[in-house]
Amino acid sequence: MSGKVRDKKENCFLIFAPKNDHYKQMLTNISRPTLLVNENQCRSNIQSMLTKATTNGAVFRPHFKTHQSGLIGKWFADAGIKAITVSSVKMATYFATHGWKDITIAFPVNLRELDAIDQLACRVRLQLVVDDEQVFEQIGQQVKNACEFMIKIDVGYQRAGIPMENAEAIASLAARIQNSKQHKLRGLLTHAGQNYRAGGGISQVEATTRIAGEKMQALRHVIGRSDLVLSWGDTPSCSMLNHIPYFDEWRPGNFVFYDVMQYHIGSCQFSDIAVAMACPVVSVYPERGELLMYGGSVHFSGDYIAGDNNFRLYGYVVPLTENGWGQPLPSAYVASLSQEHGIVRMSQAQLKFYKPGDLIGILPIHSCLTADAVEKMQSTTGFLIPKM
Repeated sequence: MSGKVRDKKENCFLIFAPKNDHYKQMLTNISRPTLLVNENQCRSNIQSMLTKATTNGAVFRPHFKTHQSGLIGKWFADAGIKAITVSSVKMATYFATHGWKDITIAFPVNLRELDAIDQLACRVRLQLVVDDEQVFEQIGQQVKNACEFMIKIDVGYQRAGIPMENAEAIASLAARIQNSKQHKLRGLLTHAGQNYRAGGGISQVEATTRIAGEKMQALRHVIGRSDLVLSWGDTPSCSMLNHIPYFDEWRPGNFVFYDVMQYHIGSCQFSDIAVAMACPVVSVYPERGELLMYGGSVHFSGDYIAGDNNFRLYGYVVPLTENGWGQPLPSAYVASLSQEHGIVRMSQAQLKFYKPGDLIGILPIHSCLTADAVEKMQSTTGFLIPKM
């Protein structure tokens, strides 16, 4: 198995022999779509976001749903991070077994998991998210171990939470939690998911963030608790904006890997993307300007970026190099995905350097869903990265 790098003069590829024996052996053994992880870039992304949050006076509580790995979690711990966010009780339990003691489950409580929540609450400092008084009442009756609660605020995404304009309902739920003898109200939590669709670029992201921040600060005064934590979390705003003075806590997650979607939003550069999928080449069709790879929607998800004339981008093609992978190849991209199949379009000059049995590298559109789809990941230095 050999890798390829693009010759700048010929706009094609050259065969190379990787210097790292572990990496070379790992590439040789790949038979199915495999997510490659650049550890150095991940650590750099972690440190950059930590520094940015600290500079803005916020506690950094990163979301671990992107990587879902105890080993990558250790890279965060190595940077001095002590509190995390997850998206499910199962994920919270997994990271609790890896030593994390301060965990927020940033998903509204599922009443069918109260027994598991109660068991977890006796092991860690657990923060739960609610947006419904009846749900909290049932939690209070069944969960005996003390928990802290965050009220979910909808700042315009319309996925979950009490609309930020409904101060009366928010204050009523806050009062209900504060009257509990067992549980405590910790703060207000939100996620501006609309920033992932910010066609207006940085100005739109800044406006969404400012409006949400000012409204949540006002809600803190309505509740009458100046100590309530205001928790914020989305990679676009935390990456693109230098000054976010409204919140006490940041919870971005995607930034550890980044992806093509974040590149197009403006959150990162290609060099910041820390994952690429290595996919086996199955067939080559020079007359069509396409090749077939083993790598479909079950590996990448069905996410795409839409362009004019029904154009859809499902991923960029990168050459696998002795250090991992290089910059995207000009005019080469994943044009379509079905369950297991992926169709890659590229020039005939590029195609002639691929044959069945080779590997092709793909930068994913959405790294969170791509990482969730794989059973394990591989470091570009050759070691296995287990995940939950």
